Amino acid sequence: MHEFSPAREYLLTPFVRYRIASDRWNDVDKRSLVYFDRFCTERYPYYNGISQEMIDGWCRKRETELNISCIRRTNTIVALIRYLQDRGLANLQPPTIPVGEKRTYIPHAFTVEELEKFFRECDRRAMGVQKSNRAEKALIAAVVFRLLYSSGLRTVEARLLRTENVDLAHGVVDIKYSKGHDQHYVVLHDSMAVILRQYDAAIRRIYPEREYFFPGDSTQPLYQEWMPLTFRRIWDSVNGSHAVPYDLRHNYATTNINRWVDKGFDFHDKLTYLSKSMGHKTSEGTRYYYSMVPALSAVLEDKTAAGFNEIVPEVICDE
Repeated sequence: MHEFSPAREYLLTPFVRYRIASDRWNDVDKRSLVYFDRFCTERYPYYNGISQEMIDGWCRKRETELNISCIRRTNTIVALIRYLQDRGLANLQPPTIPVGEKRTYIPHAFTVEELEKFFRECDRRAMGVQKSNRAEKALIAAVVFRLLYSSGLRTVEARLLRTENVDLAHGVVDIKYSKGHDQHYVVLHDSMAVILRQYDAAIRRIYPEREYFFPGDSTQPLYQEWMPLTFRRIWDSVNGSHAVPYDLRHNYATTNINRWVDKGFDFHDKLTYLSKSMGHKTSEGTRYYYSMVPALSAVLEDKTAAGFNEIVPEVICDE
């Protein structure tokens, strides 16, 4: 269990136990709660418990951060307040959280040549290194980026994926920690399931009792910055364009949607399947990708005319 200050331990430790029991605890939550406790101790050294002033002070948006960064930093504290309220342990009000900025980043449109170069380089590095630590991380990179590409998983879903939640026999991944902590299942392509079985057999020789499918060590996941740093290092070595690992998720969505062009306009079932697989609560989140598929957008506009804007609304997305 994590160590908190005596002034708040009696509130924070039961909350941590509750979140762990609910399978909704991760390293991001841990850091947020520890930093919040330190903030309270430094600013209010003689206060026992949690006050509204502490909550408002910690959750207030900083001048140097984006709205979405503030939201991520304070999500755990908002959950803590709800936990305490529901149990009558504190009379606290959730802070006013800023609305996430409308996404302006345009995901990279991969070419077949770029992807081939990237995955060849992943494989070359996995086969070319001899030192143990470098070898295992190169192996992980070659597999985890293929998983993102072939399944549309969020990067955080892959990073925090536990070994017990990967059904290698049936090729099904149980995503229990996701955006908003919504559980969903992803059925892997047969070729990806084969790769994961081979990877699992290899990584078990290094971490026979690992907790995470893509381990940082035997008990911890990869650190948060590992995936973007590793992706850029490999990508930039073989491609001149700019891309980030999350673009693989966008590529998965748009590639699937592109297949529906000229296949008829009745695609509601396909949209629903894609939405569920990608972990969206409703199909509205998946419709966000329409704007990134020029061919499909043209078909939609041609077939719906004035109703196009109703079908494809403006969506604020913090993906």
